[in-house]
Amino acid sequence: MLITFEGIDGAGKSTQITKLVRHITNQGVDVLSLREPGGTAAAEKIRTILLDNSHNISPIGELLLFSASRAELVQNVIMPALAEGKTVILDRFFDSTTAYQGYGRGIDLGLLQSIISLSTCGITPDITFYLDIEPEEALKRKFAKSSIPLEFEGEELDRMERSGIEFYRNVQKGYQEIIRMSPERIVSINALESIPLIHHKITEILMDHFPC
Repeated sequence: MLITFEGIDGAGKSTQITKLVRHITNQGVDVLSLREPGGTAAAEKIRTILLDNSHNISPIGELLLFSASRAELVQNVIMPALAEGKTVILDRFFDSTTAYQGYGRGIDLGLLQSIISLSTCGITPDITFYLDIEPEEALKRKFAKSSIPLEFEGEELDRMERSGIEFYRNVQKGYQEIIRMSPERIVSINALESIPLIHHKITEILMDHFPC
């Protein structure tokens, strides 16, 4: 089974993934938790390049780097793990590419889907949890401050996070459109709810969809 988590940074994906991995492991299930970009030696190097503020990467270059990282992860880790019967929980997958590079950067969606299909070998998640949060609130949560400059200024921000508030608003709109197009796969959850409540909803939804 392939379970993916989506949402803008600060939505709480990492927290919920950690709790879900612990929960499923306690049920005796063999779980592999991964992140995008990353998960292999080559993909982690690509991740470093993508997030490095010193690099000025074009939108197409960014798309191809993310896709190269994904291809490495899918072919070398995800596909073998699924073939072995493991449950794979992935922090971001191709929905992020559609939202960030498609709706955020403005890359043609038709071109995008062709590259996504190539990099994923046609793999689709069994279920995707989208943690929904406004960009401004996500930044406040991420940096644990009462207010965050909408210009995304600060030494703490990586290259993607410096893209600007309008970029993240477009990303959020992109996610909303993706959910509208794939309601059978994607479950949207209010990220402002308590951590225990979100975790409870996720586990209940998994039990309903995959009772065994």
